[in-house]
Amino acid sequence: MNRYQGTAERFRTEFRLVYRRLLRAFGPQGWWPAESRIEVVIGAVLTQNTSWSNVERAIASLRERRLLDLARLDRIPERKLAPLIRSSGFYRLKTRRLKSVVGWLHEQGGFAALSSIPTTGLRTRLLECHGVGPETADSILLYALDRPVFVVDAYTRRILYRYGLATGGEGYAELKTLAESALPRRTAVLNECHALLVRLAKVHCRSAPCCTGCPLA
Repeated sequence: MNRYQGTAERFRTEFRLVYRRLLRAFGPQGWWPAESRIEVVIGAVLTQNTSWSNVERAIASLRERRLLDLARLDRIPERKLAPLIRSSGFYRLKTRRLKSVVGWLHEQGGFAALSSIPTTGLRTRLLECHGVGPETADSILLYALDRPVFVVDAYTRRILYRYGLATGGEGYAELKTLAESALPRRTAVLNECHALLVRLAKVHCRSAPCCTGCPLA
């Protein structure tokens, strides 16, 4: 399967062990860092290719203007929205992406109206929004819509590669499927696992690793 030279079952066994060790070491993370579902959506779109601190500045700017509201975000013209999210980088491109997602959500009738749509269909519709890729779609599904999906981000890839569970050449769908098969398909568990991996990447498994005290050492 990869340089780990194990079967899918071996991956599942080791991945569950990673989850348990991180949970024991770090405790529950209480992710996503947002006060509302619309903030999660905004964050998922804006965090592409930038730091979370830049996203927080953009969200604070929107909050000051009382724009953390689906209907208001849908109504505001792109030319007025773009300067408000400038701190997130590539802000004109992200404005179009954010307006596409928000417009679709508002057209559907808001978050509550999506509850009857199966997760697979919902994911397909999100991926049809301008500029929304698998990671952004899954972030919205997991953290804003409480759907049991796993988010594969750069942190996850880095950790799996360094611990021999991936070669670095696997596609998004392959890693997502493996991770989801390793853990109970419950939103809370998949949420917690992703948050713990992010915590590990920020504390120990950085670009330049700091292995002293790592729970997975």
